[in-house]
Amino acid sequence: MLTLVVLAGVAVAAIAGFIWSGFYNVAADDPHTAPVYSLLETMRDRSIKTRAGQLEVPADLMDRERIVQGSGNYNAMCMGCHLAPGMDGTEMSRGLYPAPPNLSRATVEAAEAFWVIKHGIKASGMPAWGESMKDEYIWNMAAFLQELPKLDAEQYQAMVDSSGGHDHGGGETEPHGHTPGTPDDHHDGDATGTTAAPHPHPPGTPPHDDAPAKADAHAGMDHARADAGKAQDNNAHDHPPGTPADHHAPAPAKTPPTPPAEPAPTRDEAPPPPASNDDGHDHQH
Repeated sequence: MLTLVVLAGVAVAAIAGFIWSGFYNVAADDPHTAPVYSLLETMRDRSIKTRAGQLEVPADLMDRERIVQGSGNYNAMCMGCHLAPGMDGTEMSRGLYPAPPNLSRATVEAAEAFWVIKHGIKASGMPAWGESMKDEYIWNMAAFLQELPKLDAEQYQAMVDSSGGHDHGGGETEPHGHTPGTPDDHHDGDATGTTAAPHPHPPGTPPHDDAPAKADAHAGMDHARADAGKAQDNNAHDHPPGTPADHHAPAPAKTPPTPPAEPAPTRDEAPPPPASNDDGHDHQH
């Protein structure tokens, strides 16, 4: 018994010494040894299966609306690592280790996909999207993953374009997505004030106003008159109450005051240093 205790103590000390030494290289471009990789892979797979087995998959998971809506979030949030049909590896996918699976070529069971998307995986580069995404949207992405391996590049892009884009009712930067080529000011209408055409929003979009801001009632008035000799031209357009009658007349030019002369520095007094606009760091304003 004493021998077993001593051997166990030696083993613990050896393991602690190995960890503390920093001998093991944790760089992402230096793969694990086969035993370590196998151990981590088995532990990961069993952890996911155990927890995903407790989930109840929605009965309507494979509804077309769910699949299409999930495609927009996949394209915005996952494609850079997990790729799309006909897509080569990206800087992100090539630099991660363990390498993220190409989900355009492999199907992940829906409950497992939901659990991984929501909770992420430690030390793998897979984030926990549940921090900013509601469950209904995560299920939509899991539904899309069932369909993704069946799509070619053209079908994938067509589905993404019809999806509403990056929209999951959480931490996304836009309340709804827009297809490529949509101008930034598409909510502002045209020059005549015509409101931009309405567009659909996927489930969960927070209330917002797509209508353009009201134009300034006085904007666009031409205060310069071609015939200055006709006084009635000055009143050819409406003015708000209180506008002075001679508001079209040019203001008299003002002669700037002459600044007082600065006293010359004395022999013991050095001139002040020139003013500087340096705020301590370099950037464009």
